[in-house]
Amino acid sequence: MEVSFGERELDVMGVLWELGSGTVAEVREALPAPLAYTTVLTILRNLEQKGVVRHEGEGKAHRYFPLVARAQARRSALSRLVDKLFHGSPEALIAQLVHDRALDPAEVERLSRALEDDAKRGREG
Repeated sequence: MEVSFGERELDVMGVLWELGSGTVAEVREALPAPLAYTTVLTILRNLEQKGVVRHEGEGKAHRYFPLVARAQARRSALSRLVDKLFHGSPEALIAQLVHDRALDPAEVERLSRALEDDAKRGREG
């Protein structure tokens, strides 16, 4: 399932992933930027229509639950990013990140190990 989120949708999903679930009020309170209650409710309803959250009644409120894991959303977003901005080249994405970010030696070492491990898995599989 390919998942696509707008910026505010991603903020709301981030809260749901962190909390595990939330009412509109709980999500609103945990958001990094203040949004109106009705705006958060609209975003949650839109996410439900997309099939990425569901709700259960909880008294007079609804509790919303993510149906898509953060890892799945990451894979989908990265795939779109690589395809649209880097002509399908993961290498170009990594090169851009290395160029734009001041990676410390420990980060470079971890990245190198991850690439080596991935190459080994590719040879084994």
